[in-house]
Amino acid sequence: MTKAELVAKMAEKAGLTKANAERALTEFLKAVQEALVTEKKMTLTGFGTFVVEERQARTGRNPRTGEELKIPACKVVKFRPGKELKDAIK
Repeated sequence: MTKAELVAKMAEKAGLTKANAERALTEFLKAVQEALVTEKKMTLTGFGTFVVEERQARTGRNPRTGEELKIPACKVVKFRPGKELKDAIK
Protein backbone atom coordinates (compact mmCIF):
# COMPACT_ATOMS: atom_id res chain seq x y z
CA MET A 1 0.00 0.00 0.00
CA THR A 2 1.32 3.42 -0.91
CA LYS A 3 0.93 6.64 1.05
CA ALA A 4 -1.69 7.86 -1.45
CA GLU A 5 -3.69 4.65 -1.02
CA LEU A 6 -3.46 4.97 2.75
CA VAL A 7 -4.67 8.59 2.60
CA ALA A 8 -7.63 7.55 0.41
CA LYS A 9 -8.55 4.71 2.80
CA MET A 10 -8.27 7.00 5.84
CA ALA A 11 -10.47 9.60 4.16
CA GLU A 12 -13.08 6.99 3.28
CA LYS A 13 -13.14 5.30 6.72
CA ALA A 14 -13.08 8.53 8.78
CA GLY A 15 -15.36 10.57 6.53
CA LEU A 16 -12.66 13.15 5.83
CA THR A 17 -11.54 14.86 2.69
CA LYS A 18 -8.37 13.48 1.16
CA ALA A 19 -6.61 16.77 1.94
CA ASN A 20 -7.54 16.55 5.64
CA ALA A 21 -6.58 12.87 5.77
CA GLU A 22 -3.20 13.65 4.21
CA ARG A 23 -2.58 16.47 6.72
CA ALA A 24 -3.50 14.13 9.58
CA LEU A 25 -1.17 11.40 8.29
CA THR A 26 1.68 13.87 7.74
CA GLU A 27 1.33 15.25 11.28
CA PHE A 28 1.14 11.72 12.70
CA LEU A 29 4.36 10.76 10.92
CA LYS A 30 6.06 13.94 12.18
CA ALA A 31 4.93 13.15 15.73
CA VAL A 32 6.31 9.60 15.48
CA GLN A 33 9.63 10.90 14.16
CA GLU A 34 9.85 13.54 16.90
CA ALA A 35 9.06 10.98 19.61
CA LEU A 36 11.74 8.60 18.32
CA VAL A 37 14.34 11.38 18.16
CA THR A 38 13.64 12.66 21.67
CA GLU A 39 12.42 9.62 23.60
CA LYS A 40 13.85 6.72 21.54
CA LYS A 41 10.59 4.75 21.89
CA MET A 42 6.93 5.03 20.88
CA THR A 43 4.23 2.55 21.82
CA LEU A 44 0.85 2.34 20.12
CA THR A 45 -1.05 -0.07 22.34
CA GLY A 46 -2.36 -3.04 20.38
CA PHE A 47 -0.48 -2.02 17.23
CA GLY A 48 3.16 -2.16 18.25
CA THR A 49 6.27 -0.40 19.48
CA PHE A 50 8.87 1.56 17.56
CA VAL A 51 12.29 1.56 19.27
CA VAL A 52 15.58 3.25 18.35
CA GLU A 53 18.51 0.90 18.93
CA GLU A 54 22.25 1.29 18.46
CA ARG A 55 23.84 -1.03 15.92
CA GLN A 56 27.53 -1.66 16.65
CA ALA A 57 30.29 -1.23 14.09
CA ARG A 58 31.12 -4.43 12.29
CA THR A 59 33.11 -5.87 9.42
CA GLY A 60 31.28 -6.68 6.20
CA ARG A 61 32.21 -7.88 2.73
CA ASN A 62 31.66 -6.38 -0.68
CA PRO A 63 29.66 -9.10 -2.47
CA ARG A 64 31.27 -8.35 -5.85
CA THR A 65 34.91 -8.30 -4.83
CA GLY A 66 34.90 -10.13 -1.51
CA GLU A 67 36.86 -7.21 -0.08
CA GLU A 68 36.39 -6.60 3.66
CA LEU A 69 35.05 -3.23 4.68
CA LYS A 70 34.17 -1.56 7.95
CA ILE A 71 30.49 -0.79 8.52
CA PRO A 72 30.23 2.09 11.01
CA ALA A 73 28.00 2.07 14.09
CA CYS A 74 24.58 3.65 13.56
CA LYS A 75 21.13 3.97 15.04
CA VAL A 76 18.25 2.00 13.55
CA VAL A 77 14.50 1.98 14.14
CA LYS A 78 13.00 -1.39 14.94
CA PHE A 79 9.32 -2.29 15.10
CA ARG A 80 7.84 -4.90 17.39
CA PRO A 81 4.21 -5.73 16.57
CA GLY A 82 1.61 -5.75 19.34
CA LYS A 83 -0.71 -8.62 20.18
CA GLU A 84 -3.71 -7.27 18.25
CA LEU A 85 -1.65 -6.84 15.10
CA LYS A 86 -0.10 -10.29 15.44
CA ASP A 87 -3.55 -11.84 15.90
CA ALA A 88 -4.98 -9.94 12.91
CA ILE A 89 -2.23 -11.22 10.63
CA LYS A 90 -2.68 -14.87 11.59
